[in-house]
Amino acid sequence: MDYTDKEMMAITAGRMVKDGDVLFAGTGLSILAAAVAKRIHAKNAVVFFETGGIDPSLDELPLAVGDPRVMTGAAINSGLVDAFSILGHRKIRSLAFLGAAQIDPYGNLNSTVLGDYRHPKARLPGSGGASDAAALAHGVIIFMQHEKRRFVEKLDYFTSPGWLSGGDSRRRAGFQRGGPLAVTTNLGVMKFETESKRMYLAEFHPGSTPEKIVENTGFEIDISRAVEASPPTREELTTLRCEVDPQRLILK
Repeated sequence: MDYTDKEMMAITAGRMVKDGDVLFAGTGLSILAAAVAKRIHAKNAVVFFETGGIDPSLDELPLAVGDPRVMTGAAINSGLVDAFSILGHRKIRSLAFLGAAQIDPYGNLNSTVLGDYRHPKARLPGSGGASDAAALAHGVIIFMQHEKRRFVEKLDYFTSPGWLSGGDSRRRAGFQRGGPLAVTTNLGVMKFETESKRMYLAEFHPGSTPEKIVENTGFEIDISRAVEASPPTREELTTLRCEVDPQRLILK
């Protein structure tokens, strides 16, 4: 079956979710990935939103975290404080799905500004709850378009913490847990070295190549262990298109 980059990214991220995980979903692809995971790979996962919708039914896909549909069929209709309390609860395996404009080799994110902060090329939406999520969650899965201008050696602005400068720097900075687990893009999936915490290529999507990923990455990246990812199955695509987003609110 034919599929789009957006469908591949949502399904790939959804495959990383374990049954029983608690999923903090942002706007766009994050919602798709969380909903696919809950319907196929992790039926006992709990999805929640920073605006306070805890475990909604997701019968109709919300367009954004502020969409009233995040409250439909929810176990609890709560608020921001409770949502972040769940995110950072030390006994809960919470995963945060985040996006950004730039990422560096250690998974630190910029969603604030491009260029000089005082004389920017572009001002972006900012952190929202992303910095809190990157600091508090058990793990983070990041969505990016794979381009040199996005995968950079040094961020124009440091918005959300990843593995900081690598090694044990995150722990030494006072973060008790967490850190980015993977970056899923339109070309492949990047993960992080166990010791150095530097990004490496784990999987390349069908139709892509490790060489193409190197060409579109603005820093040196190890591709020696890369394998080709499995394409979406018929079940995954049917679930995504017919159950998760039949109105094409995000897939369009």
